[in-house]
Amino acid sequence: MNLRDLKYLIAVADHRHFGRAAAASFVSQPTLSTQVRKLEDELGVSLIERAPRKVMLTPIGVEIVERARRVVSEVEQMKEAARRSQRPEAGVVRLGIFPTLGPYLLPHVVPPIRERFPDLQLLLVEEKSDELLARLRDGRLDAAILALPLHDDQLHHEYLFEEPFLLAVPERHRLAQRGALTIDDLAQENLLLLEDGHCLRRQTLDVCQLAGAHEKSEFRATSLETLRQMVAANVGITLLPALAVQPPVAHPPNIRLLSFRGAQPSRRIAMFWRRSSAMSEFLGGLAATFRALPPELLANPLAAARDAHAPPPDML
Repeated sequence: MNLRDLKYLIAVADHRHFGRAAAASFVSQPTLSTQVRKLEDELGVSLIERAPRKVMLTPIGVEIVERARRVVSEVEQMKEAARRSQRPEAGVVRLGIFPTLGPYLLPHVVPPIRERFPDLQLLLVEEKSDELLARLRDGRLDAAILALPLHDDQLHHEYLFEEPFLLAVPERHRLAQRGALTIDDLAQENLLLLEDGHCLRRQTLDVCQLAGAHEKSEFRATSLETLRQMVAANVGITLLPALAVQPPVAHPPNIRLLSFRGAQPSRRIAMFWRRSSAMSEFLGGLAATFRALPPELLANPLAAARDAHAPPPDML
């Protein structure tokens, strides 16, 4: 048994197709098939159920693949630890981030990360939170930015920031001319939400429960941008995270954004990584860079957005 054969097996499990697994592994299909068969012969069990036009893992195959992922991950971490002992700020970091945060946070943090770590290769993976957690636990990610609370004894986390929510309403909605809201103003309102699987959906449902609001059940969106456009089309109202209204994000002119006073709805963001990671010290430094957001982006998001869109003084 060798590391190469374990990687071939993992590729078959990921792609569920020998041809695609071989292409991803940069070998011919007969070579990959032969090595996987040898691995099965060595273990004395069938790992893959081969059916016409369909590849599935056997029950023992599922267990072996999970173990293989851990083995490959540990070896990669050993290599990474050796590299970082010579140049701690160089190398590759595979970072996961969920889609209702990634496009809006990264423009603000990637430039300072590149300045602080010029030799770092940052590979960004955007997926829903449950998928990011699965990849983090089995070693396919080095770290992930996720919303709190999240309890896992195998993971360490560093708190990054708290992001307030704003209410987005069509310009003719009854709340559009209000200066600021309280949670109670949402009572009996129907809010547009994302589909199942998005952590923002769970967070918005928590706000709805607190305020006595409800989901507009006949509509669900697959992305935050779809929600934004549905509000612009006068379909309904929704909550938007503060970073999602900041430049360079384009914002439809017929939407009104309203902030909350008093108990402000928000989400808390942290960076997670495995406690066993050889990169823990470096990841702590990377988390500090994410934590150093300009405070006006979160403390007063509506004012920051207005200032960024305002014309220069000589044009007023």
